[in-house]
Amino acid sequence: MPFRVVRRYENNPILTPEDIPYPVETVHNAGMCKHEGRYIMLFRAHRANGRSILGLAESDDGYKFTPRPEPFMVPSREDSFAEYEAFGVEDPRITFIDGEYLITYSAYSKHGVRIGLAKTRDWQTVERVAFISQADMRNVVIFPEKFGERYARLDRPHSEICPWSIWVSYSRDLLHWGDSHVAMKPVPYHWDEMKIGPGAPPIKTPRGWLHIYHGVFETMAGAVYRLGVALHDLTDPSKVIGVGDRWILQPQDPWEVTGYVHNVVFSCGAVPEDDGTVKIYWGGADQVMCVGTARIDDLVDLCLNDSRPPM
Repeated sequence: MPFRVVRRYENNPILTPEDIPYPVETVHNAGMCKHEGRYIMLFRAHRANGRSILGLAESDDGYKFTPRPEPFMVPSREDSFAEYEAFGVEDPRITFIDGEYLITYSAYSKHGVRIGLAKTRDWQTVERVAFISQADMRNVVIFPEKFGERYARLDRPHSEICPWSIWVSYSRDLLHWGDSHVAMKPVPYHWDEMKIGPGAPPIKTPRGWLHIYHGVFETMAGAVYRLGVALHDLTDPSKVIGVGDRWILQPQDPWEVTGYVHNVVFSCGAVPEDDGTVKIYWGGADQVMCVGTARIDDLVDLCLNDSRPPM
């Protein structure tokens, strides 16, 4: 049997629409973190009108989650946010920095997709801060440490111009972002040749910032979404030391192959553990939530020893 970098949890999926105490059609693409020893899952869910909200579920062990009785974030009705969230809030990422949890999310409207920033300290209340991009921008993850006096993020313009590449941008106040650099591009005739995008917020290791990203390959039967890994320099995140040449996870189980969107594994969150492993969470076929584990050293080794160029 071939070596699998990610070991799937035997009782996947761990959260489905049937588990949610209010009407939803999907549960997927969840941001993840630990708060006071408990796992927090901030998941995306489609309502029956096709528009997305964010729900919250909690767990003591990272496998068995209990959803809260009401959604955590729905499209805002406040004048300054409502116009740009009218079609839904999607695909959150969570970063803990400066004593609070930052939530980046995709906000959809008739004007396209842009990135919203919200924050919380206790996961009981949430405060919207601002939109931190213009259209079209998607898949923004913030590093959990500053570089000098600046925050850094990975982002992916929602465009074919570059095309579909991962950039690094900087900010001193979390609101105004710039000094952007292209960090990674898709590679022709490769498993991620169609487009790539940031996944889970990067994890600090002694050898670099480990980033779990998604890559897409177009087939005769449609697009396939897989997960891969890249390693960014510890002091200069725009410098990519290595990118794993092979994917670490692809659609395989029935709930990943068939669902709301077929042939998708898509991660917005991962939780590193004290034993050197990481729990990776992903949406299966845009319909259910799954989890697996990997050794962080194995993922770093893949970036360094079985690598493809970042561009």
